[in-house]
Amino acid sequence: MPNFCAAPNCTRKSTQSDLAFFRFPRDVQRCKLWVENCRRADLEDKTSDQLNKHYRLCARHFEKSMICTSSPYRTVLKDNAVPTIFDLTSHLNNPHSRHRKRIKELTEEELRKLKERRSSGDPTKVSKNSDTCEDEDEDSSGANDDLPPLTTEEKEIRDYLKSLFEVLVVIGKQNIPLNGHAEVERGSKSFTPSNFQALLEYRINAGDEVLRKRFEMTAVNTEYCPATQLRQMLEVCESCIREELLQEIRECRFFSLVTDELVEISGERHLPLLLRFVDQSNCLREEFIGFLPFEGDEETLTERLLSEITEKWGLNMEYCRGQAHVCSGVSAIKIKAIAARLTDKYPVAVCTPSSTCALNIFLANSLNLTGVQLVMSTFRKIDVFFSKSPLLLAELEHAISIFYQGNEEKANDLKEACRTIWTERHDSFELAVDLLEALLLCMDSIHDNEDMRWNDEITNSAYLISEALADFEFVVTLLVLKNTLSFTRAFGKNLQGQTMDVYFAASSLTAVLHSLNEVLDNVEVYHEFWFEEAVNLAAAMEIPVKVPRLFFRKQRSEAGMDIQPESYFKEHLTVPVVERVIKELKDVFSENHLKALKCLSLVPAVMGQLKFNTSEENNADIYNNDLPNPDTLPAELHCWRIKWKHRGKEVSLPSTIYDTLQLSEVKFFPNVYSFLKVLCTLPVLRLENPKCEIARKRLKAYLADTPVSHRSKSLALLNINYDIKHDLDLMVDSYSKMYPEKEHFSDAL
Repeated sequence: MPNFCAAPNCTRKSTQSDLAFFRFPRDVQRCKLWVENCRRADLEDKTSDQLNKHYRLCARHFEKSMICTSSPYRTVLKDNAVPTIFDLTSHLNNPHSRHRKRIKELTEEELRKLKERRSSGDPTKVSKNSDTCEDEDEDSSGANDDLPPLTTEEKEIRDYLKSLFEVLVVIGKQNIPLNGHAEVERGSKSFTPSNFQALLEYRINAGDEVLRKRFEMTAVNTEYCPATQLRQMLEVCESCIREELLQEIRECRFFSLVTDELVEISGERHLPLLLRFVDQSNCLREEFIGFLPFEGDEETLTERLLSEITEKWGLNMEYCRGQAHVCSGVSAIKIKAIAARLTDKYPVAVCTPSSTCALNIFLANSLNLTGVQLVMSTFRKIDVFFSKSPLLLAELEHAISIFYQGNEEKANDLKEACRTIWTERHDSFELAVDLLEALLLCMDSIHDNEDMRWNDEITNSAYLISEALADFEFVVTLLVLKNTLSFTRAFGKNLQGQTMDVYFAASSLTAVLHSLNEVLDNVEVYHEFWFEEAVNLAAAMEIPVKVPRLFFRKQRSEAGMDIQPESYFKEHLTVPVVERVIKELKDVFSENHLKALKCLSLVPAVMGQLKFNTSEENNADIYNNDLPNPDTLPAELHCWRIKWKHRGKEVSLPSTIYDTLQLSEVKFFPNVYSFLKVLCTLPVLRLENPKCEIARKRLKAYLADTPVSHRSKSLALLNINYDIKHDLDLMVDSYSKMYPEKEHFSDAL
């Protein structure tokens, strides 16, 4: 997160400047001098702790004599440093610049006192020891240690490490594989340098004297940086970048844990971890934090996850307010068990669906049934298949035109849907049924490849997909999913809608469950209609109606048993699907989750829709410990309703939590303010600003663009968090502390 200079008429920020930025001191008297010299009237009512935490001044506002020169690698201030260099006049030519950092106009008395203080001696004399220094962007209370000057050897070692870290950061952020060459054949004398080695050589040739002196006598066929050292440096890079994010999350306190589909890295499965939180500007964000190895049983994985979050990352799970897990297949069982263990240990960390995944897709992925997983895996294959070339999509659109010759409007709607990621939509099962015949025709045509347009990879993929589509188990499962999840489609769509839609969706869950229970009570009737629909569709596609072959393999001991497809699929598909959907809805929409969603009536637009007749107090008990003054909550909520009920006609009601948090007057309602910030972190609520979900998009781009053999946990973190500021000196310091006795320190010269 960039630091902005608090000085008037200064627009510098840390991400656009190499200047050092310093915190306001915690010492009350010295902090008061800084504020007086800044001439920022809006800072006078803030405490020294608030100023130290949230405000910075860049080095341009200090005399050179105030800068401590004991260390060439860290810009530090002397303990008695006070800023004295300010531009207090340029705003006169630009009146708009005065709005944010208003300059205080001094009275004659204040000017006289200021002149007297300056003429009486050193205006910065507030400390007995003027030789001690203060670290850049650190608390002044810890700035009383003199660092000995670095020796020439230590300086050269630091410069050498700094060059290595700089190359690693470039490799990570640009997603350049460390080893970009194929493995050298056994017995071959040729040597192809790695990308890291090649970039080091490029820097040497471009004039990097530090690297040249270090490696000029090294054999040309030797790796400059040993694999062990490279791995250690990558871990330090990863840790430093992650710490930038974690520091921000710790300051914001409350967060939610979000996981994504398992990925393969270095031959092992890993679980991507993201954290959702409301930052200091009251903007909801979701940031990628790292990968968790996914090997072991549920208990081991839970302990590993908690250890990573609490011990390694320094976060307090008591502040976790939500969790959402996007998973499928066999791994879904383990992840659901982990989520249940987390909820048992931290009841306020409610488990919710993720706002990035349609509810119907989430529910289908959670059903551990063979037919359902066949449908979902085929969906993923179809998605990957049509992303390979726009020509493949054109082939599908041609097949759609053939099947819907008499209904051009329907054909155009389906073609439009196919240009989106339709396999992840709320109505994906309805679309799949409408597209099924055209999809099969398209796949058969591509596999036949009569005009030799497609390569072997595409034709083989088309064959595998067509085999799945032409299986009756796929057809009947698709129809059962479509009809069962039709009861949850509108409900799930509202969950990803506006705040008002989410609030009313929470109230409609009872009706959804009632409808599904009615289906279960009359499952024979519903299954008969659904199975007939599947048989008719299969007949149109010339697919034989039969019991899955795998079932007969499992029932060999009962060879004489005769089972009809309709009764088989009722017992092994329709009933389990309806039962498990009901159970999953009850699990994921727990009592605490529904209470939280009903508290969305705090948003003024929702309150207005309810005629200001709301009672958040009944649902607020789960967050009582998060409120600054829970005893005054009822009175404060009453004032909050009155404020919006009797607003002026020209005042519009904020419709989202984000809009409400941006109001200046919301801070006069501290309980409401805290309440909204906690609610905002729930993973079920959508991210209002598309920029705030860039981390997830970069994660998907990294996984799509990077071959499995080139993936790296550390480099992935650098690439996905491209905008996070990195500090090379901090990386060198961290590395030196973690590995103080490494061999390269002694022989680096």
